[in-house]
Amino acid sequence: MTTKESDKPFKKAEHKRARRAENARDLTYDEPPAAKAFGNPWGAPKDGKQWIYPKRFTEIMRK
Repeated sequence: MTTKESDKPFKKAEHKRARRAENARDLTYDEPPAAKAFGNPWGAPKDGKQWIYPKRFTEIMRK
């Protein structure tokens, strides 16, 4: 349930951000950045979120 064709540009940009943050840190003092700090799937353009009015579409919202 989405109109976006691919997540590739989003994933590519987020992985680049993660690599840059990893390379920018000081290895002697800093902790590595958390793996979940980059690439939030809920913030992606292809997250599949869509509002459905339950009273109008009862066949879709049957549960």
